[in-house]
Amino acid sequence: MELFNTLTGRKEKFQPRDPGKVAIYVCGPTTYNYIHLGNARAVVVFDTIRRYFVYKGYGVTFVQNFTDIDDKIINRAREEGEDPAALAAKYTQAYFADADALHVRRADVHPKVSEHIPEIIALIERLIDRGYAYVADGDVYFAVRKFPGYGKLSKRSPDDMLAGARVEVDPKKRDPLDFALWKASRAGEPYWESPWGRGRPGWHIECSAMSLKYLGTGFDIHGGGADLIFPHHENEIAQSEAATGEPFVRYWLHNGFITIREEKMSKSLGNITLVRDLLRRYPGSALRLFLLSTHYRSPLDFDAEKMEAAERGLARLKNCLVLLDEAASRAVDENGPEEEAFLGRVEELRAAFEAAMDDDFNTALALAAVYDLVSETNNYLHNRVRPARAVVARAREQFDAWNAVLGIFPEDGEGRIVLEEKQLGDELAAGLLDLLLAVRQEARRRKDFATADRIRDGLKELGILVEDTPQGVRWKRIVSGRGR
Repeated sequence: MELFNTLTGRKEKFQPRDPGKVAIYVCGPTTYNYIHLGNARAVVVFDTIRRYFVYKGYGVTFVQNFTDIDDKIINRAREEGEDPAALAAKYTQAYFADADALHVRRADVHPKVSEHIPEIIALIERLIDRGYAYVADGDVYFAVRKFPGYGKLSKRSPDDMLAGARVEVDPKKRDPLDFALWKASRAGEPYWESPWGRGRPGWHIECSAMSLKYLGTGFDIHGGGADLIFPHHENEIAQSEAATGEPFVRYWLHNGFITIREEKMSKSLGNITLVRDLLRRYPGSALRLFLLSTHYRSPLDFDAEKMEAAERGLARLKNCLVLLDEAASRAVDENGPEEEAFLGRVEELRAAFEAAMDDDFNTALALAAVYDLVSETNNYLHNRVRPARAVVARAREQFDAWNAVLGIFPEDGEGRIVLEEKQLGDELAAGLLDLLLAVRQEARRRKDFATADRIRDGLKELGILVEDTPQGVRWKRIVSGRGR
């Protein structure tokens, strides 16, 4: 398995710190708002990476934090007239609701900043004792130029950063590049007691304290969006290695940006797209499929056409799985040359899937293997009244195994795919569809084909494709030509 390591700027063979185990830390949300599509990409990407390590047989410890105290939270709470802790708790629960809709598994640990103040204070004290940090009127700053490796992740020197960046002017700092580890409290703000007076942590120190607590030094993978490379992850490396004297992380992985119609998603452009708004328009499975349709390090452009393509892809997958489930009830224990060829093809596609994922988690190529199996399965089952039980079972087993990695569909307690929206979403709609199909079947029995065709065509206009097969009537959802 090879991973692209941002720290070295190249693909490297994956060699874990501890044989057979993987320790992963991913930066989670700052809980002052609902997550947007850019946040969701990182969440889905690293959930998939974690799932693939499990698929490969590793024991995985996965940590994702919540920043539940921050300037953004304080300002938002002031705007809404709410307590900052209550506001952070509200948006933490909202995150879980959105992540659940995208079939994201919970982390092994979801640490919160507010629950790790002692660890943060202890880490800052160590940095002061080792000469890498200084106190200035209740604030504590990290002295960037004291750490000789600063800039190794972002590939920039401190002098270049100072020349090319907007640096906040603060007379308390000894150097404009120095960053806050601890902030003295101001009137009306949450605070904790510390050796330097009342205050709260800076943003960067929290992830160092929590990742070191749960994963130790030299853990395997630290992940997040490309926007976190500088300054957040650069600062994490500096303060962690300055405090411990040991390498902080073995592999740094960063996902690319989301664009909206080829423009970067940003507040200034007013094109921030919240996940919960998208979930009102699209199934969570389709949104996750879209997010995995491009290699995680590449930019990903969002528009309605791409989401419709994801929905069509999802419909293909669902239809194939429905065919397999139907075929299982009439399968027989007979194998011939066609069956042996099919089983051999499944093994080829399994190997192709794993080769794609082993190559820096290339989900786009992995999905190509999935769709190839859809085509192979559909071709095999086409008009086959008595399919072979071994073929049906092996194909279904492979789809379940791949879904355990990609997470497109929810799973039952035994790891089998659970098909969403097999009905139309509510009992009334499902009952009306059953009634229409029954009326159509009666019309066909009476040879009233005009009425039968009218029902079929009307349902198609509504996004329901009706198919008459040797095994009976079957329907599936399609992307309607009339829009959503």
